[in-house]
Amino acid sequence: MSRDRITQPGYVEDVVAAVAAFGGAGTNGQTVIGISGLQGSGKSTLAAQIVAAAKRNGRNALALSIDDFYLGRAARARLARDVHPLLATRGVPGTHDVGLLLRTLDDLRNASVARPMLIPRFDKGLDTRLPPSRWRRIGAAPDLVIVEGWCIGVPPQPRAALLRPVNRLERDEDAAARWRGWVNDQLAQSYVPLWQRLDRLVLLQPPAYSVVRRWRDEQEHALRKRRAPHALTPAALQRFLMHYERLSRHALQTLPALADLRVVLDAQRRVRRIVGGA
Repeated sequence: MSRDRITQPGYVEDVVAAVAAFGGAGTNGQTVIGISGLQGSGKSTLAAQIVAAAKRNGRNALALSIDDFYLGRAARARLARDVHPLLATRGVPGTHDVGLLLRTLDDLRNASVARPMLIPRFDKGLDTRLPPSRWRRIGAAPDLVIVEGWCIGVPPQPRAALLRPVNRLERDEDAAARWRGWVNDQLAQSYVPLWQRLDRLVLLQPPAYSVVRRWRDEQEHALRKRRAPHALTPAALQRFLMHYERLSRHALQTLPALADLRVVLDAQRRVRRIVGGA
């Protein structure tokens, strides 16, 4: 399944240049920039543009997606059995191997032709991580690493905020708030250390949560049109997005104040303004 594919050819050069200007902000010769954006906002598109622009300027750049660090179907089935059935669905904090991502960032600093680094790849069609023999091989240490994902930089919620369900999925299938409480704990314990590794945080900021379903459905519509076997129907997509809704709304409330750069979008993903910068 393609991810974050948008109908426009890419972000305008002003956006790419503003993010690329963060280069040199890191330590140990490597800058790590997080790109956070809700589903369908074009995170992968922007990350690829930044990498291409950096390479044109003679820099060694690499983009990582947090999606490639998902736990596989079997590992999530164990979480569903031992913690809560809703954890069978990938996406929320607790369904990634954050330790592997942190080790990958560490190891990339020492990548070389003699000691190449392997970058994990996740197959969404098979719903599992590919074997290491099919991972990307990196033979030089990048000085710029982009880490993109829908929940990048999102802080945990206060415990009191977890009590009231935000949709019928939480109301009917997590009435005791056990699933959302566990997810929030994972965010605090495992993901915040990852956020602390970011030298800069870029936010692709939509006008409201209400556009997310339409943006995400545009991706699925393209898949349905070509009869892709794993394309979601509108009803299945609505249920799928309910898993993300709580933290998506929380991201819209909290990340604008935390981001170093905000790319403010309208409902058609056009850039209205860029706030912040190097």
